[in-house]
Amino acid sequence: MAWGGNPRLHILTTDPSVAKVSGGRKKTVSFSSMPSEKKVSSAADCLAFMQGGCELKKVRPNSRIYSRFYTLDPELACLRWEPSKKDGDRARLDISAIREVRTGKSTETFLYNGPSDHLAEEAAFSIIHGDEYQSLDLVALSADVANIWVTGLRYLLSHPGSIGGGDGGVGEGSIGNKMRQNWLAAEFALVDEDGHGIASEDTAVATICKLCPGIREAKVRLRFKEIQRSKEKLTSHVTLEEFQEAYCELCTRPDVYFLLVQLSKDRECLDAQDLRLFLETEQGLPLATTEGCLELLRRFEPSTAGHERGLLGLDGFTCYLQSAECQLLDPEHQNVCQDMKMPLSHYFISASYRSYLLDDQVHGRADLGGLIRALQAGCRCLEFGVTDGPEGEPLLGVDHGTDGNALEVVNKYAFLTSQYPLLLYLCQRCSPSQQRTLAQHLKKVFGPKLYTPESLPVSLGGRATTLPSPEQLKGKVLLVGKKLPPEEEGSEGEVSEEDEEIEELGVVLVVPPPPQPRRLRLRRELSDLVAVARIGSTPMTLDPPYWTLCSLGEGEAGRLASESPEELVNFTKRNLTRVRPSSVRLDSSNPNPQGYWKGGVQLVALNQQTPGAMLDLTRGRFMQNGGCGYVLRPAVMREEVSYFSAQSQGCVPGVPPQTLRVKVISAHSLPKPQGSGAKGEVIDPYVVLELHGVPADCTEQRTRTAAQNQDDPLFDETFEFQVNMPELALLRFVVLDDDYIGDDFIGQYTIAFECLQPGYRNVPLLGLAGDPLPHGSLFVHIAITNRRGGGKAQRRGLSVRRGARRGREYVTLRNTGIKVLDDTFRPASGPLREATDLREDALSSTVAFKEQCGLPPMATLKQCIQSLATRLQSPDGPPSATLTLKEGYPCLEPVGNLTDATRKLLNGYDTIIASNKQLIENAEGLHERIAQVQKEGMVFHEDLARLGEKENLKGRKQSKAVESFAWNITVLKGQCDLLRSAKLDALDTLRQLALACEVSGLILTSDGHYTPHGLSSRRGSSHGNGRI
Repeated sequence: MAWGGNPRLHILTTDPSVAKVSGGRKKTVSFSSMPSEKKVSSAADCLAFMQGGCELKKVRPNSRIYSRFYTLDPELACLRWEPSKKDGDRARLDISAIREVRTGKSTETFLYNGPSDHLAEEAAFSIIHGDEYQSLDLVALSADVANIWVTGLRYLLSHPGSIGGGDGGVGEGSIGNKMRQNWLAAEFALVDEDGHGIASEDTAVATICKLCPGIREAKVRLRFKEIQRSKEKLTSHVTLEEFQEAYCELCTRPDVYFLLVQLSKDRECLDAQDLRLFLETEQGLPLATTEGCLELLRRFEPSTAGHERGLLGLDGFTCYLQSAECQLLDPEHQNVCQDMKMPLSHYFISASYRSYLLDDQVHGRADLGGLIRALQAGCRCLEFGVTDGPEGEPLLGVDHGTDGNALEVVNKYAFLTSQYPLLLYLCQRCSPSQQRTLAQHLKKVFGPKLYTPESLPVSLGGRATTLPSPEQLKGKVLLVGKKLPPEEEGSEGEVSEEDEEIEELGVVLVVPPPPQPRRLRLRRELSDLVAVARIGSTPMTLDPPYWTLCSLGEGEAGRLASESPEELVNFTKRNLTRVRPSSVRLDSSNPNPQGYWKGGVQLVALNQQTPGAMLDLTRGRFMQNGGCGYVLRPAVMREEVSYFSAQSQGCVPGVPPQTLRVKVISAHSLPKPQGSGAKGEVIDPYVVLELHGVPADCTEQRTRTAAQNQDDPLFDETFEFQVNMPELALLRFVVLDDDYIGDDFIGQYTIAFECLQPGYRNVPLLGLAGDPLPHGSLFVHIAITNRRGGGKAQRRGLSVRRGARRGREYVTLRNTGIKVLDDTFRPASGPLREATDLREDALSSTVAFKEQCGLPPMATLKQCIQSLATRLQSPDGPPSATLTLKEGYPCLEPVGNLTDATRKLLNGYDTIIASNKQLIENAEGLHERIAQVQKEGMVFHEDLARLGEKENLKGRKQSKAVESFAWNITVLKGQCDLLRSAKLDALDTLRQLALACEVSGLILTSDGHYTPHGLSSRRGSSHGNGRI
């Protein structure tokens, strides 16, 4: 499908929940169930709402669901509900009987009750009560109502003195709330020039806009007018109380408030230890320190009291979550972070197509500004279409003049954004005399920057056998164009002129090309400057000289990616390949680059002057290596013996699939769509999440529409994606206005999967042209399989189904049809199966333990132990289980009598220890056996052709044997890597469990801290960078 510049076009999902209605996405609308527009900004607000009561759905273990009206009594002592068959005294639950409050569907009633599947995860919560830890399972009408109940109940649990007192001012006297009010009073005093406790409306509005960047002035002014009318004031002056009221109502983000209360145990502020726990368990920063947390507190907390006491209040926490510290993009990727010393063919390279045109391909005016913008955006391959010009001077473009010397402009901007090599893709149809002039200009302008193969280092056998690396070519300009064959002698010769060359020069092919390619006279002076010879379409089975670039049209490249995906990937391991847009794209629209990247194509030339989804994907791809224009291709596209198909519909051999969970929490400071001037102030936004990658990964999901929710909507919806090829995956967030017909695009952000940071993250939105929207953002939570932070579930390896062993799918080796090879690979079958069982058993035990603790799969082990410790802790004495070392493994020894539920939890803990122990003690032996088979198989690599002939394999059968050999080697290598990583994960799991037990008061009985088998600490995650 050809995508143009329209930002509203997206891939279509096969998910029936996103079915099309009237030619568009299925429109679902969510209305806030809050009784008023007043925002929740304190525990008192939550308790007041609960005392007013609301309808909740009660889910019973017998699969029945009842609607009941729940209230908190005026004394804050119990919950009541009606209607009920029980009498009034029995239709109640004492607050003192509540043990904990869980969010989501985490109890057995939810997990094993089929009818509850259609109930929203974000709106579900459970109240665990009584000595037997019974559960009252409830579902609110919306996530924000569920958050209010959870926050209020947790406040009462952590403040037992409030129960029975009926204190209407609960929460107002919290440390965090006092800090906030005092800070606002200090800010107000700065503008209260006369000291009379009042300020002008204009001054109050300006102060709030300064304290809360991004809020609209009109919104603040309207709120003060409403306060003035409600009090029937005759003056527009603002008092301190009115200023505080307006600020708290307008600038409090409920999503951040609920998170803060959860983290601070309802104190409404965080100390350094709270923040450190948050960074470790949610944000994926295992190396966070108390000193670093105190530094964060000082940087983001606005109040003087917070600075003095080392506390982070609601406004400071909000500021921190909106800062660069919490952006979705891993800061490691803001600079060059990949190995730049591999051959040039091992990288995706950012390329532009006729970017000197400002508009379409027919009437577009040539302008040097287009070249400048392409270079500033990090493009490392620019295209030049050159024809004969007046007065013997070559001319850029066709019948278009330029306002300066194009080569001088390119030379000036070539290496300002990136120091890595710049490829100049030359398409010229000049006369020999003007070719000589062009060569003179190139040498004069670029001088020593101009690079030719003759200056390459050579191997022992003479010439180098691979392309040089971007690191070797730093600061160099490589000319790509037609080159005279080596045997050609004399000052000029003939080369073929493909249809591409005519297209590149701006001539649209409306008739079939001639059967015989045209011939072009080429001067030696120009040919000698060409570093990379350009060739047209070539059979993928041929192996052209490595100093060549194969240029393909998008149609032909698409056909190769569909019909011969393995051959295309193998061809690009040593050879550069470029794809250009079709000549029928007269509007300068762009093809989908992902369709060619998955085939290994290094350069996908795009019209940089045309904004839209395709350019968004390109920016997202090249952002992952500091925007330098070069991104390392996946290992399966670089290794000499490996298997990868662009049409992969499932797991990729040797690549562990991962699960991505994205919770879209809220959006902020959303502008109206472009061109919507006639529309009112209210927008109806929704968010679309697009996953781009190999075919098995491509999908799209969307949130509900936040009807008339203006510019700060709450969504609270979670989406799950299975990612089979993480290194090729891109995630695109698109915010659209559901109510505007014609131009409903609001903003977008595209990011490579490898760049995602786990935890609570801020997503800065970009406009149509890629420019940041002022203060426009999304607030999301990210959880990824086998990543630290955010409570990552563990890696699932190549087994695609969880459960009993008999239900597992094991990765298998293929039969090559060559007896000696099959005999060599056969001994690996058993170890491969054992390795899968070891990894899956460790995973299953961890998932089961989290379920038993009432926590979701993305919860951390630290959270599990904290939940377990609350059950083991006795009111007056030591805990009923203690940590001890058995054969070097951290075990929990029960002390005294335990309830059945608690004993079951301890059994779950023991299962984790046992499964990880098995993995640790057997991984090395299995790794050696699998690696030995791989080593023995590679011995036959150079001899495959002869072995195939010996077995009478020809044509397709011979190719299939080679493909199966590559598959087997890839599987064996991948399983070795998985096993090595799984052992490190297991060691880390034991370390986390031991440390969590110590922190939770389950004291280690032997001396010192737990160090599993001499591993003092595991390396920092490459994705959670461990820095503050």
